[in-house]
Amino acid sequence: MTILVFGRTGQVAREMAAHAGVTCLGRSKANLEQPASCAAAIRAAAPQAVINAAAFTAVDRAEEEEALATVINAAAPTAMARECAALGIPFVSISTDYVFDGSGDAPWKPADPTRPLGAYGRSKLAGEQGIKQAGGAYGILRTSWVVSAHGNNFVKTMRRLGAERGQLSIVADQIGGPTPARNIAAACLFMAQQLIKDAGKTGIYHFAGAPDTSWAGFARSIFAELEIDCDVTDIPSGEYPTPARRPLNSRLDCSSLETTFGITRPDWRQGLRDILQDLENAS
Repeated sequence: MTILVFGRTGQVAREMAAHAGVTCLGRSKANLEQPASCAAAIRAAAPQAVINAAAFTAVDRAEEEEALATVINAAAPTAMARECAALGIPFVSISTDYVFDGSGDAPWKPADPTRPLGAYGRSKLAGEQGIKQAGGAYGILRTSWVVSAHGNNFVKTMRRLGAERGQLSIVADQIGGPTPARNIAAACLFMAQQLIKDAGKTGIYHFAGAPDTSWAGFARSIFAELEIDCDVTDIPSGEYPTPARRPLNSRLDCSSLETTFGITRPDWRQGLRDILQDLENAS
């Protein structure tokens, strides 16, 4: 089985590259700023399925570069989805909890109304809409709080800052599920394999680590695993202003993914231990 993956250096793409039968395309092979090149890459590769693991993920920068974010997060995956539909192969793409406004405290279901708070969420939602309208078999996987031993993410930042400082103030009113990139990669690959066999599984699904926690709670768990003595002070989001508003409620209802694909929420605490071990081995 050959699966073409857009992305090479991102957290999820790097995890996918370790799987047999996967070909990952970097920017030099397929530039998401040029959507037509993405469609051409699919035609040339003639894979059995395509996964989009590449995106414009700089949430704050997207506020100033929304046009570029929209090309990368909407126009490019739409072009990919249309080419896949024309070839009769399934397309899987990663989306985000940022398509919701973060209100309330109930876990968001795939069919819940979307209302992005900022440019990043708008661009990802536009991508979802383009994929659905392409007319082929697809799986959109919304996820949250991605972490790994690669790239820039909360685990690596806390590992560094915790060793440098004795106290940190961390946002405690944003609640969600930290999600290891390794688990996201495995989920996307399994979805693609299943969609090859059964296009009826097409749809939008949610996937996030369990249990839900706050950024402050997550930081405490990181320091506990590292045996770092760093005191965490809870603060509200208003005391840590950013150009883009973050959703307060990023809880995701992942039950439909389990019902349809048999994929359960991963325990991020075990994922955290694996990430820290990978970082230790690499140091």
